[in-house]
Amino acid sequence: MNKALRELTLVRFREFIREPEAVFWVFIFPILLAAGLGLAFRNRPPEVLTIGAVTPELTSILRQEKLLNVEQFEHSAGQQALRTGRIALLAMPVGNTVHFRYDDTNPEGRSARMLADRAVQRNAGRVDPVPSNDQIMREAGSRYIDFLVPGLLGMNLMGSAIWGMGFGIVDARRKKLLKRLIATPMPRHYYLFSFILSRLLMLVVEVGALVGFGLLVFGVPLRGSVLAFTLLCVLGSMSFCAIGLLIASRAQTIEGASGIMNLVMMPMWILSGVFFSSQRFPDVIQPVIKALPLTALIDGLRANMLQGAGFRELAIYIAILTTWLIVSFVVALKIFRWR
Repeated sequence: MNKALRELTLVRFREFIREPEAVFWVFIFPILLAAGLGLAFRNRPPEVLTIGAVTPELTSILRQEKLLNVEQFEHSAGQQALRTGRIALLAMPVGNTVHFRYDDTNPEGRSARMLADRAVQRNAGRVDPVPSNDQIMREAGSRYIDFLVPGLLGMNLMGSAIWGMGFGIVDARRKKLLKRLIATPMPRHYYLFSFILSRLLMLVVEVGALVGFGLLVFGVPLRGSVLAFTLLCVLGSMSFCAIGLLIASRAQTIEGASGIMNLVMMPMWILSGVFFSSQRFPDVIQPVIKALPLTALIDGLRANMLQGAGFRELAIYIAILTTWLIVSFVVALKIFRWR
């Protein structure tokens, strides 16, 4: 590696390590948040539970229960929705019997079973109750903590990349360091590339800490290709680095850059499905939500980790992240101000 680039990259690491707050927010905070929410939400079902049914007749019967939000699925699609935590229970008629498939260790699954059975028995008039039986499912990937960890990982990659890139450049511009650097024989692109290289090296520790914690403490699965998972993390981090570079291209003060960063990140924190599914928002804004880079990253990570999705299934997420990376980086370089 070129000596100038190596020294610039080492500077990025030294700046990071010397800031205890940065270390806390990048490594410790996501783990504490995952632990706290993973424990808190294991016994906190929502007021209205979403379940699935495989026939129109059964769907109609279950929708008579006001505490249930019932969606109709094909059998295989329903199994997949249950496995990934989209629904709490899947109801399937077999002859005169209704089979309920759910996770009995999940409070939402137990509550959904009780409500669904009540709706079925009420429809039968409770004179000759419809027989029902339970098919217990205990599988990692359908719990809230499994849903949460990919969301926290995406949020963390966004925050560390945008804040790390944005603050470093704006602080150097404020201190007149950029002006001094361009007076040296150093190629200008080395300075920007040192940020990207340091992010790639830090990515290994950042991702490994959170995913390793989820795996060891909660048994969060990683069912998909590790290569595809790595590509998503790298693309996501680089996309947010490009956005951070774009934000910092003209900003002259830390306060100004901070305001723009919060303005960019806050909508994605809310809309992109970090803590709950983005499907809760109205259909009219779903195309906008799906086009956000954080949504693409989180949805891709969940598909890979929980459903075992490969490169073909992840193509749309990779395309969205790549588009954000290229467009943001090209525009940032075009308008970047060294002075």
